[in-house]
Amino acid sequence: MKQTESSTFTVQTGRTVISDETMEYVGILGKLELTQEERQAAKKDMERMLDYIDKLNELDTSGVEPMSHVFSVNNVFREDIVEDRDGGEDTLANAPERRERAFVVPKTVDQ
Repeated sequence: MKQTESSTFTVQTGRTVISDETMEYVGILGKLELTQEERQAAKKDMERMLDYIDKLNELDTSGVEPMSHVFSVNNVFREDIVEDRDGGEDTLANAPERRERAFVVPKTVDQ
Protein backbone atom coordinates (compact mmCIF):
# COMPACT_ATOMS: atom_id res chain seq x y z
CA MET A 1 0.00 0.00 0.00
CA LYS A 2 1.67 3.16 -1.24
CA GLN A 3 0.84 6.43 0.48
CA THR A 4 2.51 9.75 -0.28
CA GLU A 5 1.31 13.06 1.12
CA SER A 6 1.96 16.64 0.14
CA SER A 7 0.00 19.86 0.39
CA THR A 8 -1.04 19.37 -3.23
CA PHE A 9 -2.30 15.80 -3.35
CA THR A 10 -2.24 12.44 -1.63
CA VAL A 11 -1.57 9.12 -3.30
CA GLN A 12 -3.35 6.24 -1.56
CA THR A 13 -3.49 2.67 -2.83
CA GLY A 14 -2.55 3.74 -6.33
CA ARG A 15 -5.12 6.52 -6.49
CA THR A 16 -4.40 10.26 -6.49
CA VAL A 17 -6.54 12.52 -4.31
CA ILE A 18 -6.21 16.28 -4.86
CA SER A 19 -6.77 18.58 -1.89
CA ASP A 20 -9.51 21.20 -1.84
CA GLU A 21 -6.87 23.89 -1.29
CA THR A 22 -5.17 22.85 -4.54
CA MET A 23 -8.46 23.06 -6.42
CA GLU A 24 -9.06 26.52 -4.97
CA TYR A 25 -5.56 27.59 -6.06
CA VAL A 26 -6.05 26.17 -9.58
CA GLY A 27 -9.31 28.10 -9.82
CA ILE A 28 -7.56 31.31 -8.82
CA LEU A 29 -4.76 30.73 -11.34
CA GLY A 30 -7.25 29.99 -14.10
CA LYS A 31 -9.48 32.89 -13.03
CA LEU A 32 -12.36 30.45 -12.75
CA GLU A 33 -15.47 30.88 -10.69
CA LEU A 34 -16.70 27.35 -10.13
CA THR A 35 -19.69 26.13 -8.19
CA GLN A 36 -19.08 23.42 -5.61
CA GLU A 37 -20.41 20.79 -8.06
CA GLU A 38 -18.17 22.05 -10.86
CA ARG A 39 -15.18 22.09 -8.50
CA GLN A 40 -15.83 18.48 -7.45
CA ALA A 41 -16.24 17.36 -11.08
CA ALA A 42 -12.99 19.12 -12.07
CA LYS A 43 -11.24 17.56 -9.08
CA LYS A 44 -12.33 14.07 -10.14
CA ASP A 45 -11.22 14.75 -13.73
CA MET A 46 -7.79 15.95 -12.56
CA GLU A 47 -7.41 12.92 -10.28
CA ARG A 48 -8.22 10.62 -13.21
CA MET A 49 -5.64 12.40 -15.40
CA LEU A 50 -2.95 12.07 -12.72
CA ASP A 51 -3.81 8.38 -12.25
CA TYR A 52 -3.45 7.86 -15.99
CA ILE A 53 -0.07 9.60 -16.01
CA ASP A 54 1.04 7.34 -13.15
CA LYS A 55 -0.11 4.34 -15.18
CA LEU A 56 1.93 5.55 -18.17
CA ASN A 57 4.97 5.98 -15.92
CA GLU A 58 4.86 2.23 -15.22
CA LEU A 59 5.82 1.49 -18.84
CA ASP A 60 9.41 0.48 -19.56
CA THR A 61 10.65 3.07 -22.05
CA SER A 62 14.36 2.43 -21.59
CA GLY A 63 14.82 1.28 -25.21
CA VAL A 64 12.62 3.95 -26.76
CA GLU A 65 14.35 6.89 -28.39
CA PRO A 66 12.85 10.27 -27.45
CA MET A 67 11.13 12.13 -30.26
CA SER A 68 9.98 15.66 -30.80
CA HIS A 69 7.30 14.87 -33.36
CA VAL A 70 4.96 11.98 -34.08
CA PHE A 71 6.05 11.79 -37.70
CA SER A 72 9.61 11.77 -38.90
CA VAL A 73 10.37 15.32 -39.93
CA ASN A 74 13.03 16.09 -42.48
CA ASN A 75 14.17 19.49 -43.59
CA VAL A 76 11.25 20.65 -45.72
CA PHE A 77 13.00 23.78 -46.93
CA ARG A 78 14.46 23.85 -50.39
CA GLU A 79 17.62 25.61 -51.36
CA ASP A 80 17.18 29.20 -52.48
CA ILE A 81 17.57 29.55 -56.22
CA VAL A 82 18.64 32.99 -57.37
CA GLU A 83 16.96 34.09 -60.59
CA ASP A 84 17.10 37.32 -62.54
CA ARG A 85 13.33 37.69 -62.82
CA ASP A 86 10.89 38.73 -60.10
CA GLY A 87 7.77 37.04 -61.49
CA GLY A 88 6.10 40.38 -62.10
CA GLU A 89 4.99 39.53 -65.64
CA ASP A 90 3.37 36.30 -64.45
CA THR A 91 1.51 38.20 -61.75
CA LEU A 92 0.40 40.99 -64.07
CA ALA A 93 -0.86 38.44 -66.61
CA ASN A 94 -3.86 37.88 -64.29
CA ALA A 95 -4.69 41.58 -63.92
CA PRO A 96 -8.02 42.69 -65.40
CA GLU A 97 -6.38 46.01 -66.28
CA ARG A 98 -2.77 47.18 -66.09
CA ARG A 99 -0.63 50.19 -66.86
CA GLU A 100 3.02 49.49 -67.62
CA ARG A 101 4.23 47.30 -64.71
CA ALA A 102 1.33 47.98 -62.29
CA PHE A 103 -2.27 46.96 -61.62
CA VAL A 104 -4.97 49.51 -62.32
CA VAL A 105 -7.53 49.51 -59.52
CA PRO A 106 -10.71 51.53 -59.04
CA LYS A 107 -10.42 54.70 -57.02
CA THR A 108 -11.83 54.18 -53.53
CA VAL A 109 -11.33 57.58 -51.89
CA ASP A 110 -12.49 60.94 -53.27
CA GLN A 111 -10.37 64.01 -52.61
